[in-house]
Amino acid sequence: MPTANCLHYATQCFEGMKLYRSGADGRLRLFRPARNAARMRMSCSRIALPDFEPDALEALIKKLCAVDGGRWLPKERGDGFLYIRPAMIGSDPALGVNKPKEALLYVILCVFPALDVPGVLATGAPQAAAPPPSQQANGEGNASLTANGVALPMRPRGRGMRLLASPESEIRAWPGGFGFAKLGANYGPTLEATGAARVSGYDQVLWLFGDAAEVTEAGAANFFVVWRGKESGRLELVTAPLDSRIILEGVTRASVLDLARERLTVKENVAGLEPVDVVERTLTIHEILDAYTEGRLIEAFAAGTAFFIAPVGEIHFRGTDIEVPLAEGNSGSYAKNIKDWLKDIMWGRVEHEWGVVVPDEGVPGVV
Repeated sequence: MPTANCLHYATQCFEGMKLYRSGADGRLRLFRPARNAARMRMSCSRIALPDFEPDALEALIKKLCAVDGGRWLPKERGDGFLYIRPAMIGSDPALGVNKPKEALLYVILCVFPALDVPGVLATGAPQAAAPPPSQQANGEGNASLTANGVALPMRPRGRGMRLLASPESEIRAWPGGFGFAKLGANYGPTLEATGAARVSGYDQVLWLFGDAAEVTEAGAANFFVVWRGKESGRLELVTAPLDSRIILEGVTRASVLDLARERLTVKENVAGLEPVDVVERTLTIHEILDAYTEGRLIEAFAAGTAFFIAPVGEIHFRGTDIEVPLAEGNSGSYAKNIKDWLKDIMWGRVEHEWGVVVPDEGVPGVV
């Protein structure tokens, strides 16, 4: 309906989740789905969409995955995943700036590339094993895809994400706004800057806010940095806080913080790494630059459903390149361990309350 409320007044919100097929035990799993359902309810309330019980949405998602998951994730293929997109839109057919009287809630299952894998196009498409004729070699020996006469660079293998800090003229979210909710209106205004960054050879925009250039999000993912504290001399895992309500309360973000506090804060930790203090506070790009120039920058990574745990190899900030260390070659040590722990839960290699098993109704013999 061309006059639908969502098309004119941005009454639309959504979630991002994944359904995993484990090669270890053959089961289907969701990762902390209750958090996604609760967050979608919160997003709906921000734009006057109808309320619902999060448990009911979670049950709907589980049923869809149980019925259709096995069809698209056959057990014999081993590890695999589908992307899940629950969404709600205001569907009133009449024009007028009013609270929607009708809404449509729906859930999509779709195939999606693994964006955390080195060698993925900056556009998000997987890199071909052999570049087709439309690709040309660039000066660094990496292929570039030509689209409408514009060369779109590929992310170099093993170098981490390249982030372009946002210019002073653009911000993604602000206090009192809606950066904390997963609304379509949060994403559309960022697409021009993201497209320009990709054409320039970067993977995503590192969104800054305010005169102090506070670091908020990397693209549509939460951002983490590990550095040695200037005053304390201790290692810190730092990410932006939720209290300003300008960043999304990511499910992966919460899981990174939970695991880090549980496993990385003690001297004799399971990863054998130097312990870190886990800190949620405002941080600025100038602090990252200082840590880099003073040799205190250890690593950085983005965390989200789509990008999962994506190590950062470079940040460009207004004429200065910040080279972020990658201790493991294509990742920092802390990001690698956290990513491995999360993968073990998601793929069912370890039993954990975060990995919610979905009955596979499409494949006989699998519970």
